[in-house]
Amino acid sequence: MKENTFARRYGLMILAGVVVGAAALILTAAGNPKNMGFCIACFERDIAGALGLHGAGKVQYLRPEIPGIVLGAMLSALSFREFKARAGSCPASRFVLGLFVMIGALAFLGCPLRMVIRLGGGDLTAVAGLLGFLAGILVGVAFLKKGFSLGRAYPVKRGEGLILPAVMAGLLALLLLAPGLLKFSEEGPGSMRAFWLISLAAGLAVGFFAQRSRLCMAGGLRDVFLLRDFTLLAGFLAIWTTVTVGNLILGNYNLSMLSQPVAHSQHLWSFLGMALAGWGSILLGGCPLRQLILAGEGSGDAAVTVLGMVAGAAAAHNFGLAGNPDSAADGVYQVGGIGTAGMIAVVIGFAVLLAVSLLHLPGKEEA
Repeated sequence: MKENTFARRYGLMILAGVVVGAAALILTAAGNPKNMGFCIACFERDIAGALGLHGAGKVQYLRPEIPGIVLGAMLSALSFREFKARAGSCPASRFVLGLFVMIGALAFLGCPLRMVIRLGGGDLTAVAGLLGFLAGILVGVAFLKKGFSLGRAYPVKRGEGLILPAVMAGLLALLLLAPGLLKFSEEGPGSMRAFWLISLAAGLAVGFFAQRSRLCMAGGLRDVFLLRDFTLLAGFLAIWTTVTVGNLILGNYNLSMLSQPVAHSQHLWSFLGMALAGWGSILLGGCPLRQLILAGEGSGDAAVTVLGMVAGAAAAHNFGLAGNPDSAADGVYQVGGIGTAGMIAVVIGFAVLLAVSLLHLPGKEEA
């Protein structure tokens, strides 16, 4: 019985990873930016732009993948009686953590999921991000071992758990019925997009399978370090394998540090940006993808985190904190990266995460 359960867990996790990897390949082939078939941070940034929350003209489009993920997770949770409306676990702290996870991710130019997809395309600049992500997770795990906790969530009315899915459904309605109210990029990554129905279908599939498997980029590495459990890591590796094999078959694999799509060679800040994202994800209990899934399951705390990430995306582009990709102009290769403001924001992020980590250790509330 235990062996069958073990096999099912791994099988479902690997299947979810294959679905996510295949969805990324299909979306890229259908028009999404290269090495960005799926990116939670990038897509939430684009949505923030589409809603006018920032004015960066190259990254504005209401990506259907994000509503699709939340709604797919909700359908899965309802189908298997796992939808549980709950909230009340330090929502203000979660909002702030979500904001800085987004700032870290946009310094790197991608969330943990896109980091894996970039590696699957041969993008060696993503290695610095992977190392930073590992470092951030190790820091977060150290605080978990000391007893860090944002507290428990409590049952709430079902309507509370349906708020973010309803918001996502409303965004889809805006895109399809009132696109004139939204902003659309005419150049840059925001102008590269698959047909909306393909994007929505991919999001629904990813949301459904990620909910069933509990797929999480940060959780996979956390469980290895904390519990010696490799189940979630299997999904992480399945995404990378699927994207790598797919790109090799399609002739899209480019093993290089140069001229990678929507990536930069400022390796130190890629490392630090993803370290910030990794640490924050551990404190939150899941990566940006996992937060969308939890919100689809009825978690009001995850919904607040998602709103924090959208606010972080708006702040990153309104205040010049986000990274810029490498580029070639007039035969001259120009290294991108983040400016001084972005570096300061990442450092502030580490200070904020340290404060949150220390203040939520056992006994601190009574001190």
